[in-house]
Amino acid sequence: MNNIIFRIKTMYKDMGPAEKKIADWLLDNQGEIISLSISELAEKCGCGEATIVRFARRLGFEGYQGLKLSLAQEASNSHNFVNEAITKNDPCLLIFSKISNDIYRSLEHTRKVLDESSLEKAVEKIVKARHIAIFGLGNSSAIAIDAQHKFMRAGLNATAYCDNHMQAISASHLTKDDVAIGISHSGSSIDIVEALRLSKEAGATTISITNFGKSPIIKQSDIVLFTASEETKYTIFGRNSRIAQLVIIDTIYTYIILHKSEDGLKAIRATEMALQNKKY
Repeated sequence: MNNIIFRIKTMYKDMGPAEKKIADWLLDNQGEIISLSISELAEKCGCGEATIVRFARRLGFEGYQGLKLSLAQEASNSHNFVNEAITKNDPCLLIFSKISNDIYRSLEHTRKVLDESSLEKAVEKIVKARHIAIFGLGNSSAIAIDAQHKFMRAGLNATAYCDNHMQAISASHLTKDDVAIGISHSGSSIDIVEALRLSKEAGATTISITNFGKSPIIKQSDIVLFTASEETKYTIFGRNSRIAQLVIIDTIYTYIILHKSEDGLKAIRATEMALQNKKY
């Protein structure tokens, strides 16, 4: 019997009614937790997100993500958390092919869930913003830095914050003329959600780039830009969704460039000229 499942059964009699709902769902749906955010699991179990956190801590985890990953690992017979379709016997070129196919499917799924009006609203707010604060941690920090780079090249005032203290500090100083962008594949990163909450409280427009579905980050977002990836069925790490996030950033950047005023285009050309002596 799986260790965590055994712990749930052993401790079941000491759980409260709400925790027993979570236990019952997990016992009946082993292996399905990996695709769910904390908000989605709470909805399925008919309880609050805080109850799920308490349940996870009762089992010895710091929070939901630890419980989620451990249960997913125990449910996997192959212990392959990179991609269930890839094996150690695959040659490198075949691995490349499989990953490329996964990315293509992820982009197709993202195109279907990405709301056109939300994307246009996001562009409008970003173009007019006095300052754009971009929040990303871990895997999402690279996306935040890429967004900063693209927006700065477009002549916008943007800063990527990849430290949770700096995120909180910068968020608290934003105004109604600013935009805060939170990037989180799971939508459950405590620090990113908190940074958006502080930004919203300060009056800034909040935008999130996150995987499709219910999650805590949505509650703090004025505008949500969804990605979609099947990889979350078998891994907690959002590799393909990272590509989808980059494509969303590139889309916003390209739209801004195409619709820039003459003064804006001069600023872009000035940027390009300034970088000329950086190349042979």
